Amino acid sequence: MKKVRKFKIFSNKYMNYSLLLILGIFIGWLFFHSSRKEEKKLDQQAETVKSAIWTCAMHPQIRMPEPGKCPICGMDLIPLVQSSSASIDPGAIHLTPEAVQLANVLTTVISRQKPVKEVRLYGKVQADERLLQSQVSYVPGRIERLTVNFTGESVVKGQVLAQIYSPELVTAQQELLESAKTKQAQPAIYEAAKEKLHQWKLTDNQITTIEESGSAQNTVDIVSNTNGIVIARRVNTGDYVSQGTVLFDVADLSKVWVMFDAYESDLQFLRKGEKISFTLQALPGENYLSNIVFIDPVIDPVTRVAKVRVEISNEAGRIKPEMFATGIVSSTLDRFQNNIIIPRSAVLWTGKRSIVYVKQPGIDEPVFKIREIGLGPMLGESYVVTDGLYEGEEIVTSGTFSVDAAAQLEGKPSMMNTSGGMVSKEPDHGNMQGMQKIQ
Repeated sequence: MKKVRKFKIFSNKYMNYSLLLILGIFIGWLFFHSSRKEEKKLDQQAETVKSAIWTCAMHPQIRMPEPGKCPICGMDLIPLVQSSSASIDPGAIHLTPEAVQLANVLTTVISRQKPVKEVRLYGKVQADERLLQSQVSYVPGRIERLTVNFTGESVVKGQVLAQIYSPELVTAQQELLESAKTKQAQPAIYEAAKEKLHQWKLTDNQITTIEESGSAQNTVDIVSNTNGIVIARRVNTGDYVSQGTVLFDVADLSKVWVMFDAYESDLQFLRKGEKISFTLQALPGENYLSNIVFIDPVIDPVTRVAKVRVEISNEAGRIKPEMFATGIVSSTLDRFQNNIIIPRSAVLWTGKRSIVYVKQPGIDEPVFKIREIGLGPMLGESYVVTDGLYEGEEIVTSGTFSVDAAAQLEGKPSMMNTSGGMVSKEPDHGNMQGMQKIQ
């Protein structure tokens, strides 16, 4: 009986110990499982708080702890930064894909190109100075009649322009007639009288007519010595003119000049013999191609331009002097044949420095770093890069100001702020496989 009671007491103690052990394991599981779950929950909340900074794509100075509307423009706010990565340069700016999309940030892979500078010139059509003629009176006298009465009239060589009464010419004709009577005995006097009329531009036919008529003519004809258009009439009927007075200005417009104005900064891209294409405002839809035949070696001190001359045929007479012309010269820059060309929109210029934003290679996320570069000539909407970029790099070509504004707000190196760190002039050589630096 005692044995049985003793066994029961031992069994009860064993069960009590077992129950206590099971209860302790259960309590420990509950405690550690809840702690781990709570720790994971806290980590998730910390991560959410870390990334929950909201800003406006148009006004990056706006910072909000939760999503909503921009108080300035009313646009939806976007997350400012994503969780950081250990491979991102601390001086780089990290944007979210949403911010990149809303700010219209675009990138372009740069490469070497043939540098072609397009120089735009403006000018006017002028008459060829070598084909201008002044019709003058070679004898003094009074204009009895004008056969050409207005400017713009066409004349041909040998056409009578005016008739002049000249007492001196009448006297010279009488001397010729008197010497003609004794030309067999005194041929020298006859030849001298004849030469005097030649000096007054009378032709052999006119002199023969005077001898055959046996009387002096009261008027003499002034004939044109060229073909062309009368561009100026300088006398009227009844005017008294002296020897050498200009009666008409005549221009041969079968060939004309186009005189362009070239600013001194563009002269380095222009060369004699270079092709130039141009259009005339009065003849839309028609393109002309010619060569530069002359570049003025002297710059006008007032307008600061030099004249660039182009010659063109005008047999049909459609091109008129004083027409406005616009020309384009595509000049190849031999000095920069193997350089990188980047869009003008990619460059931020501070007055002393030229910078771009380069996308960090090897990272899928939109991460950009500022880079100072050297610029050569501007090619219309692009620049020649002389230093600071590698072929194959990817740079921001649209939305550059938005990226720079985000960098300024985060206190990182930017266009106007170098105190956030040194602005790099060289890329990360560890990620530059397959890229070649410009020379």
